[in-house]
Amino acid sequence: MIAKYVLSPLDRWPFVWRVVFLCCIANLINAADRVIMPIAIIPISDHFKWDLHQHGWILSAFSVGYMSSMILGGSAAKRYGGALVLTAAVLLWSVSSFITPWFAHSTSALVLLRFTLGVGEGIGLPTIVHIFSQIVPIDERSRALGYLIACGSFGQILATLICPHLYWGASFYLFGGFGFLWLIYWLWVFRDVQQRERVEEDFFIQQARLSKPTLHWYEFLSHWPLWAIYIAHFSMNWSNYIVMQWLPTYLARFLGAGKNEIMFTAMPYLSNCVASIAAGHIADHFIKRQWSVLAVRRLMSCIGLIGPGLLLFLFSASTSVSAAISIISLSMTLSAFNSAGHLSNHVEVAPNHAGITFAISNTLATIPGILCGPMTAELVITSGGRWFPVFLLAGCVNLVGAVVYGSQSSSLQVL
Repeated sequence: MIAKYVLSPLDRWPFVWRVVFLCCIANLINAADRVIMPIAIIPISDHFKWDLHQHGWILSAFSVGYMSSMILGGSAAKRYGGALVLTAAVLLWSVSSFITPWFAHSTSALVLLRFTLGVGEGIGLPTIVHIFSQIVPIDERSRALGYLIACGSFGQILATLICPHLYWGASFYLFGGFGFLWLIYWLWVFRDVQQRERVEEDFFIQQARLSKPTLHWYEFLSHWPLWAIYIAHFSMNWSNYIVMQWLPTYLARFLGAGKNEIMFTAMPYLSNCVASIAAGHIADHFIKRQWSVLAVRRLMSCIGLIGPGLLLFLFSASTSVSAAISIISLSMTLSAFNSAGHLSNHVEVAPNHAGITFAISNTLATIPGILCGPMTAELVITSGGRWFPVFLLAGCVNLVGAVVYGSQSSSLQVL
């Protein structure tokens, strides 16, 4: 029997949505933890007299850990159970965050802690998706995933609003402590989640014995429509990582923003969250109006890549904090249209393997997070403190992604 039929709907609903709620809170903490350092690094750099190169490597270390663990997280959850793996992931990232102030005097120690934070958080999201696939009924998964993504955006907003007003070390203690508190509540449902996963696993083992062998790994890298998605995702994340890692520093160092103005860097995340929901409704409306799926995916992706690319050129010329935040908020609003573009295209080109293609795409799209830290520092230093080359490069990467996706994408199944 499949797990979702073990209990009656009336008995099942509270359990399922308790788990969904806790997973959403875990993703909120996950997202909040990753934006603390880009804000806190400003006072930390002032205190320890770091240069931009040290600044960049500390920020990029997170992305190295994050990229290295995403596929590992999905595989581990399948092998050992999502409940156990998620527990380990939250414990790892919470400890890494909580003890960060103790090692802030050492650049190498901070790089290591940022790496372990990335490893834990990289495991988190694919593990949560695995748990949802095991215990959440099919007709409730869209809502569950919608809440999951929304809570991630809310976590970024929350951290951006709170952290500028705290002593920098307190931010790490606060959200690291939230992780420990989450673990206490998670233990209440831990055994039930494990039991539900075991029932599902037994079912799928029986199904696998009746099915034929699946695809080889190289097939996920041998189709142009898949590479169109991968490149578009990479391009989108290049500008997104620039915003997430460097916006507070740019506003403070280049435009002279104070603590109260840094707080308004929450606006791009808020606009992105709202626009993601709107983009989905707009895309569905066009498809219902008999637009082809491919035309809708290409339109949404072009809006989400070309729009932010052009706005980044404009952003580089802004001379006030309010203008800069307004432009970046509009850029992130348009970037949200990618959610109804190439990010949704996985289901059409690989309907039976969308989870794997998304993991590959997300892994490749984390490379900009690694490159943006040291590369941004180098560009700013070699250009005499000017940031224009940084935003020019990001805008050009976006435009290349739009051209590749617009010419090579497909809505036909390739896997």
